[in-house]
Amino acid sequence: MKSSRLVSILLLLQTRGRMTAAQLAEELEVSVRTVYRDVEALGAAGVPLYGDAGHAGGYRLLDGYRTRLTGLTADEAEALFLAGVPGPAAQLGLGPVLAAAQLKVRAALPPELRAHTDRISGRFHLDAPGWYTDAGVDETPHLAAVADAVWNSRILHIVYRRWREPTDVERRLEPYGLVLKAGRWYVVAGPGPRTFRVDRILELTASDEVFTRPDGFDLAAHWTAYQQGFRERLYRDGAEAVVRLAPGVTLARAVPLDVPAAADDWTVARVPIESVEHAHAEFLRLGADIEVLRPPELRERIARTVSELVAVYGNSTVGGGN
Repeated sequence: MKSSRLVSILLLLQTRGRMTAAQLAEELEVSVRTVYRDVEALGAAGVPLYGDAGHAGGYRLLDGYRTRLTGLTADEAEALFLAGVPGPAAQLGLGPVLAAAQLKVRAALPPELRAHTDRISGRFHLDAPGWYTDAGVDETPHLAAVADAVWNSRILHIVYRRWREPTDVERRLEPYGLVLKAGRWYVVAGPGPRTFRVDRILELTASDEVFTRPDGFDLAAHWTAYQQGFRERLYRDGAEAVVRLAPGVTLARAVPLDVPAAADDWTVARVPIESVEHAHAEFLRLGADIEVLRPPELRERIARTVSELVAVYGNSTVGGGN
């Protein structure tokens, strides 16, 4: 994007001093003609940028001029205005910090770039949480404490609710980092490391004990590997359901089975599942477009839920009247 190049030129000249148009073009992977146009745009925006002819010539900023974007790349500057996630930032206690950073960057930009970031803010908004998340209800009451432990490398002692028995377990965590995925917060913690959903922490005690973060630990790389490993474990561990799917209905990771076609054109498929509880919630989303054939406990669990729903909604009179 043009605004990215303009900011990059400012930062390059500020950090490296004099640079020729050819050097800038090579660094930015654009043509020399594009650099000429960008330099003209910066000059029109009021940036004191000068070009000297000759063998030792090149572009330079007026002595003493420094943009307050030092330390920020062009992508980082623009990312601040694409960070339309005030909810998660506020949950971590960073709402005012994010707002202040955006204000400072906007104030430091020349008019042309400031107008561009305003257009970005007005045209793109990122909303991470799911549709049915109530902004007024704190679904992760221990998030602030977990975030504080992440910042300060403090040991946590928690009571955690997991899928399998025993459901409520005690754990000692060395919290390395937090991840926001599809509206849910996860903490990646040692030893291991292992991953825990923050909203499943029932009790939390923060200690004064400090841990040492492993050298070279990369949170983003670990999360990518964790997601891939999760998908592989679903297949390797053998937990699966066999279901019938209505015509046109698809389900992630479903593998059609080679069985005689039914008269109703429904498809029989095998689907890896994390647990009966998790599959129960996921399959109910499809309503009458899915039928669970096995395992029996999953089929019975869904049948029981449907019976309970019929008991609630079976009377067509609103409010339960006669």
